[in-house]
Amino acid sequence: MTTTTENTTYTTFTGWIDPPTDLRPPLTENLTCSVAVIGGGLAGMATALRLADHGIDTVLLESDFCGHGSGSRNAGQLASAPGGDIQLLNLLYRKRMPALIRLTENAAAHVEALIDRLDIDCDYEPTGNVFAAVSRGQLARTRRIAKILRRAGAHVEEGTAHDLGIPPGFLGGMREIHGGILNPGKLLRGLRAAVLASPVRVFEQSKVLDIATCTGGVTLATPHGVIRAEKAVLATNAYAGEWDITPERLSSPMWVTEIETAPIPPDRLAALAWTSRSGLVTQHNIMENYRLTSRNTLVAGVRRIERAPTYPLPARSPNPTVVTELATTLAHRFPPLADIPIAQAWGGWIGITPTWLPLAGTLDDTIYYSLPCNGHGLAQAPYIGSLIADRIATATTPPDLHTIWTANPKFGHTVPLLMGPLGLRAAWTLDRFNDMINGSKRNARKGFTLGGSPMPVSVTRPD
Repeated sequence: MTTTTENTTYTTFTGWIDPPTDLRPPLTENLTCSVAVIGGGLAGMATALRLADHGIDTVLLESDFCGHGSGSRNAGQLASAPGGDIQLLNLLYRKRMPALIRLTENAAAHVEALIDRLDIDCDYEPTGNVFAAVSRGQLARTRRIAKILRRAGAHVEEGTAHDLGIPPGFLGGMREIHGGILNPGKLLRGLRAAVLASPVRVFEQSKVLDIATCTGGVTLATPHGVIRAEKAVLATNAYAGEWDITPERLSSPMWVTEIETAPIPPDRLAALAWTSRSGLVTQHNIMENYRLTSRNTLVAGVRRIERAPTYPLPARSPNPTVVTELATTLAHRFPPLADIPIAQAWGGWIGITPTWLPLAGTLDDTIYYSLPCNGHGLAQAPYIGSLIADRIATATTPPDLHTIWTANPKFGHTVPLLMGPLGLRAAWTLDRFNDMINGSKRNARKGFTLGGSPMPVSVTRPD
């Protein structure tokens, strides 16, 4: 029995929620305001809401609809640790690690508080998330990461698969105690409802074509109207490179894919022994993520990253080859689910920063930016956006914002080179080589050898 993708639905939005039916009209006149926020995602909506709380006249501009981007498209794992390679971050920023941990754990708590305050029904479960190991090498890696995080003040716990309440196909790992799993589409829809009910003037279907500084502020040009503001906030994540004013190499946009199974019968779910329901992230160079949902399905993703060739970023649906690879891997990781079909697949553009850290800063003190969080934006983007709003309102920099503040945003080529086509291919190839070696060792211990080819999965892409 093999996981099938023959009837998988491909979407250019997300599988978590349908698009809204009450789109706000585009900007069709020239307006003035105190602050203009560009981007209606997690960061943009959180920034606009906090500015409104401060009583600041705010306009929010979104090119499609609020919640259209990566905030609604991820796996829905609310993380409390920094994104990226923790060992590399410790090597580059060891003295800053305690401050980074305070920021990331505060970010997870901030989103939890936001869900409560706005009464957003997004199926949130405070399960934590597990850095899960599929090999002894990965298990040693999780132990090193746990040591780094503990030294920096993080709240984590280690254990076997049984200790952590995760499926026995994983050897064990390390759990972030804070955070959990949720439906990101519902979270974004709840934020959108809050923004639309606030004093913020929201214009959807209003793509910003040009951003320019001028005497006394900033002008933002859209197809049918112009905003003149005292200050502007760029909250556009992977889309940040579409304007000349954006710092060069600020964001390397990457396309990641998620798949979701059909509903799993209760007895089959119980057989997984996934008692903690914690989200899982493997310790490959390019991670695999797995989590259960409130609709009794399993969502899996990433494993292969595809880089954008250039701006503007295209609208697209998942690559059938990547969907097939994810489905095949899911069947290997969860053998009891090998005959459960893949119901749908989606993807989105995320941003990788040149420092491997979340970034925030300002250009000439008139244009603020709150940009990529390296895959952990579900927690960090709304928190950082709120902190930027606080800085605008009070003219002081909150301590957590100071940790990632970049006053002179000039960035090198490190990440663009490592995350280029050759670097991504090399990382994927190394992951697959290690999987093959580790699989051979496991099967040899069981008394048989590993077959030379993966489980066959057929895929037909719908018209």
